[in-house]
Amino acid sequence: MNKLNITMLIGYHNSHEQFPPSKLLKFAKMAEKNGFNGASSSDHFYPWNKAQGESGFVWSWLGSALQATSLPIGVVNAPGQRYHPAIIAQATATLAEMYPDRFWVALGSGQLLNEGITGGKWPIKSVRNERLKESAEIIRKLWAGETVTHNGHIRIEEAKLYTRPENTPQMIGAAITAETAEWIAGWADGLITVAKPPDELNKIIRAFHHRGGKGKPVYIKLEVSYDRDEEKALKGAYDQWKANIFGSNILTNLRTPEQFNDVSELTKPEIMYDTVNIFTDINEYVELLDEYIQLGVDHIYIHNVNRNQEQFIKDFGEKVLPHLINKEEY
Repeated sequence: MNKLNITMLIGYHNSHEQFPPSKLLKFAKMAEKNGFNGASSSDHFYPWNKAQGESGFVWSWLGSALQATSLPIGVVNAPGQRYHPAIIAQATATLAEMYPDRFWVALGSGQLLNEGITGGKWPIKSVRNERLKESAEIIRKLWAGETVTHNGHIRIEEAKLYTRPENTPQMIGAAITAETAEWIAGWADGLITVAKPPDELNKIIRAFHHRGGKGKPVYIKLEVSYDRDEEKALKGAYDQWKANIFGSNILTNLRTPEQFNDVSELTKPEIMYDTVNIFTDINEYVELLDEYIQLGVDHIYIHNVNRNQEQFIKDFGEKVLPHLINKEEY
């Protein structure tokens, strides 16, 4: 199992729902130049809403981003419906062979928004979890060079990977509840979750540790809306991210960006304060990130949900990251 050689990683999140791949490549290079020491990316077929307006193919972008930077980069993926796990095994193995010890993949059970394009039935959560675990097991066997035949939620016959990396990527499990965090602890190399208030996040981390995750890395995606003007920060968050404030039962079961638009129109901008960290004082971000580090979080991927990426990257690089990253280890 590959272990990244960075003690504290503060990464830049590349949102394919919001920007075309060419701009995200520019942002990733800019993030590295300004002191971020990692990156993450989304894997969507659709944006969450029309205002976001993009949805590039992340697997094409990843090769370019790994070549254009020296950052470790990862992606959150949902194998089992839109992607057959054998294809994900091959894609991840190829990236890990080309860019040793720099690529990781997180696996989750997905959302109907993206997986529904196959026309297949959208299973209930328990079945999606069963399918996810089967997919993870198939990917690991293929990474190990085994010839795999399986007939369950996933069907695969005599599949074998001939191009494999010397060190396989870390396989991280995605969870947003303590219950799911407990479940993934038994099969994943680490946990990735969304940032919550520290007391809530601590419950998820403790659940992961309790069921076998002790000693494994914890990754979080932290959603912020940063602007030097608070009104612009709030407006930007509402315009771009208001469709993402709902609970997982809604986020995983709505079918189209239009449906997300409809439900989010019922909200008011002020509700964004409950789900996105909207600050203008850069010192508040330093304090917040330090709280997560104290909880034992190893990797923090910061997603600035508004469209003002350049200012965010420059200000965080200048005023936040020097307080948190030991540059000698980077």
